[in-house]
Amino acid sequence: MAQKAIPGTSLDGIRPTYMYKVVLLGSTSVGKSSLAYRYVKNDFKESLPTVGCSFFTQTLNLEVATIRFEIWDTAGQEKYHSVCHLYYRGAHAALLVYDITKKETFNRAKLWLRDLEKEFLPDEIVIALVGNKMDLAAEREVATEEGEEFARTKGLLFMETSAKSNHQVNDIFMAIAQELLRREQEKASASSLNGRSTVDLGESGVRTRCC
Repeated sequence: MAQKAIPGTSLDGIRPTYMYKVVLLGSTSVGKSSLAYRYVKNDFKESLPTVGCSFFTQTLNLEVATIRFEIWDTAGQEKYHSVCHLYYRGAHAALLVYDITKKETFNRAKLWLRDLEKEFLPDEIVIALVGNKMDLAAEREVATEEGEEFARTKGLLFMETSAKSNHQVNDIFMAIAQELLRREQEKASASSLNGRSTVDLGESGVRTRCC
């Protein structure tokens, strides 16, 4: 997908830099840590369950902007669920990860989405549904179409990945980056339009109050 320049910037000038907090949510052993490690280190390792939260950073130098991801890998064990909202507070994007070979992890991802919907308005966070462990497709319990349909009805990005074989790991983070940039463009356009309308309202003596 071609990148569009953000209004007010030039490809010949200095690219803007955006820092985004990205959280990985999902049941234990779905491969959240492995996904983050593969993306940041381009390597695979079988991980022990995360205790609390792990933290990674990654920088993307795109044509129109530099994006710095702060990736928070949260623990999937039930005992940590009550404090996980502390980790995803202020997030700009979330990956809801499930294991395609375990249907219960897909159902659990739906519950994580419900938590996010309580915390954020739809336009406040980019959410991707990620079916991991494509290398074990022969043991699949969740059909690709099932994941696609749920993501479509909820307005989520969707992709199936394999941290082990590096299948579409970079692609899902790039899709998130592109969606975040698209929203930056929309905000910049809306802001310039609102700026003009505020001047007009002021000249007519009408005062407006920001939401």
